[in-house]
Amino acid sequence: MKAVGYRANWPVDHAEALLDVELPAPVPGARDVLVRVKAVSVNPVDTKVRKGSLPPEGQVKVLGWDAVGTVEAVGAQVSRFKVGDRVYYAGSITRPGANSELHAVDERIVALAPQSLSDEQAAALPLTTITAYELLFDRLGVSKGGGAGQTLLVVGGAGGVGSILIQLARQLTQLRVVATASRPETRQWCLDLGAHVVVDHSRPLAAELKAAGVEGVELVASLTQTQQHYPQLIEALKPQGRLGVIDDMQGLDAMPLKSKALSLHWEMMFTRPMYETPDMAEQGALLAEVAALVDAGRIRSTASTSFGTINAQNLRKAHALIESGKAHGKVVLAGF
Repeated sequence: MKAVGYRANWPVDHAEALLDVELPAPVPGARDVLVRVKAVSVNPVDTKVRKGSLPPEGQVKVLGWDAVGTVEAVGAQVSRFKVGDRVYYAGSITRPGANSELHAVDERIVALAPQSLSDEQAAALPLTTITAYELLFDRLGVSKGGGAGQTLLVVGGAGGVGSILIQLARQLTQLRVVATASRPETRQWCLDLGAHVVVDHSRPLAAELKAAGVEGVELVASLTQTQQHYPQLIEALKPQGRLGVIDDMQGLDAMPLKSKALSLHWEMMFTRPMYETPDMAEQGALLAEVAALVDAGRIRSTASTSFGTINAQNLRKAHALIESGKAHGKVVLAGF
């Protein structure tokens, strides 16, 4: 089968940063569905793994943790899907990625794809949807339909996770949603997705919030540059507030959280499939729930840029855009 992978940690502008390769088709395990991949999207984790994880010598590592495709075969213990089903999912970081014509994935983290979206539009959603959903409901502890009188600050509102988190918060809670964005186009993107207020994260956030009439927040979803904004987030949070984080920080001093009794909550969407937790199937369930919201017209795809067919050259371009920090929404590719 055709696939795209890498053998060495080259910078994205190197001709061999990503390679077109031929690999054996995967054999599905007992709980796996074998999917013929139709479309994928690129996330920051793709670029991080490419730059930081070296494959064993002589081997190719395949990236890609968002996919839409059609089920071609099922394992002996699969009960939720059948051949021909159109599905979407984010996979597991401990298994080969989905930048390949065929991909095996555990059925528990898979759902039927939204019927109203194209393959590209649907491919934009799984990883960021799982991250945003788990962050909002499992980590920050907001209840469905709850949050009245509380404010959620979304740092990096125009990014992939922010773009779906804004929508989930508006559609499924009563929270006031304040997003951050630093450019006119990303500011408008956040407003179009449902943010009540947008402030500029290139300026001191606490001051920006006060200028916008936001006198402190109960909840923060810090999706990017947490280390840079950390003191401002602590200042902006009200006593007993909650700080949710997804990005990587070089060291974290939790002591400044103490005087306000602030709590820190890490979100890692690969945790459930990585450890095969007893509630692993919650990821498939939440993707099914969001697919229904999409088909009901309440959630929209966050796809913003298409780079064409799935090959090494186009994926290098997609990785370069992600690494530039200038992407908004999601970058997608379709077909081999």
